This record gives sequence, C-alpha cells and structure tokens, in this order.
Amino acid sequence: MLELVPITGDIGTEVRGVDVTRPLSDRDFDRIYQAWIDTTVLLIRGQDMTPVQHIEFTRRFGEVFAYTRSQFNDAEHPEILILSNLAKDGKPIGSAYSGRVWHSDGAYLTDPPVGSMLYAREIPPTGGDTWYGNMFAAYDALPKAVKERIEDLKVVISRVQSRPYNYPDRPAPTEKERAEWADVAHPLVRVHEENGRKALYAGGNVPWRIEGLSEDESAPLITFLQEFAIQPRFTYRHQWQVGDIVLWDNRSAMHRATPYDHVNHRRLLHRTTITGRRPAAAAAEAA
Repeated sequence: MLELVPITGDIGTEVRGVDVTRPLSDRDFDRIYQAWIDTTVLLIRGQDMTPVQHIEFTRRFGEVFAYTRSQFNDAEHPEILILSNLAKDGKPIGSAYSGRVWHSDGAYLTDPPVGSMLYAREIPPTGGDTWYGNMFAAYDALPKAVKERIEDLKVVISRVQSRPYNYPDRPAPTEKERAEWADVAHPLVRVHEENGRKALYAGGNVPWRIEGLSEDESAPLITFLQEFAIQPRFTYRHQWQVGDIVLWDNRSAMHRATPYDHVNHRRLLHRTTITGRRPAAAAAEAA
C-alpha cells in the first residue's frame, strides 16, 4: 500500500510500499508526482532497477535528457550518467566526485533541467552523503523587506567564474571553454510553473553578480541569500543505502555531495536528468 511520509518538517517525502519496476497506477503515480512538486525531494528505498527500468521510471516524470559529461554516460544507455570511482580497462567509468558545493543542476543553462534522479547501486560504508535544501521554504522564511528587495532581480550565473570555487584542483577554463560558456541570467525569485510557489534561486557558494547592482551591493546580498538558504531547518542530509532512489526538483531544491574514501571503497550511482515537464497526456489523464 502506497504511503507518503515526510522526511523532515520542511523538506522531502519518502515513498513507501511501491516497487517502481512493477505497474504503478496513474492515481498512485499522481500522488507521488505531486509530493515531488510540493516537497522538492522524493526518496524511494529498496529498489532493484535495471538501466532500462531506471530510464522508463524517469520518463513518467518528464523527458529524459543527457546534457553533461558525455564521456561518463553509460555506453549502452547514454541517458544515464555514471557517478563512480570504478575503472574499466584502466579508465574511469564515471565521475569520481562532483557537486561538492551547493548548487542547482544546470543553472548555467538558459533552460535548466527540471529534475534529477539518482539511483544507488554500490555505496561506501561511510561518507558520500548528499545534502538537499528546500528553496521554497528558504524563500518563505525571508524577511518581507528582503523579499521586496529581490522580487524583480536577476542573478548572473557564470560557469567560468564558478570553476575555481567548485573545482579548485582543476585547471583554469581554456579559451575554447570561455567562448562556449556564456553567462546566463535567471530570476533570483523563481516561480514554479506547476504549483505557482516562489523559490529562492541564488546558487551555492559562488558570489554571483546580481544584474543592475554594483559589486558593493551585489556581493553582500547574494552571500546573505546563499547562507540564509542552507540553514539546518531547510536542509536534509541523505545517507545512502543500496537500492535508494532520490529524485529532486531543480526548480525548488539545491544539493551538494560530501566526500568519501574513493581510494579504498567502491561507489556506483546512476543519474538520469529530466528536462521537460510531465508528459501532457499522462498529466491530463491523472487529473
């Protein structure tokens, strides 16, 4: 029997009583989908999916899209991005570490992906947790004066600027990357197109520039918003178990990875990315 259980008072829903590899009624899926939209993060434990089943389950939430690091996409199923420290024939099969600062996936794109689904296949005994933050809740808790101040402002996301913050051990962007990685501006207050709620969209730790403000005005404001958004009351730290599925909404959640011993312990996760809204036909049928 389907159960929807809050993970914390402010973020996430654990879905119990389902096997995602078996038929799931439109009514039950609609409840699951709405919980994702409303609470930003879904957790489903104890699942045993093949890559094809992973992709098919993801498609119920929206169009599946492979948009980054194609060298780490699964060879047979390129919709799946591999996050792993494992190697094959002396070459890494996936990204051993990434996303260790607060961020929303694809924020540097003009049209960022709406969601990301991560499935745990092998997990180290300690470490490798993932933090999630509810940006609906963060926005709601802002003082009224701050809400009014940021209502019509835009934040400029610079992939070039983010490199030394996010990956200090990697070389500076090449001239080719600088030419390809154009800055993108997004509203600081993002209105979710499915439920109309407002979410803070301020990025993670990079002191992004706010359009129309001087550096003296911009830097303190964006830093305040970023630090405000990751208070413990808005966040949840997920400790992975084999068979976990976590789906988060990039329109209303931030997340970040934590370190693990990638030399002595194995880790293998598969990620799919959702680029569009739920298929219109399925949404209409569920309604």
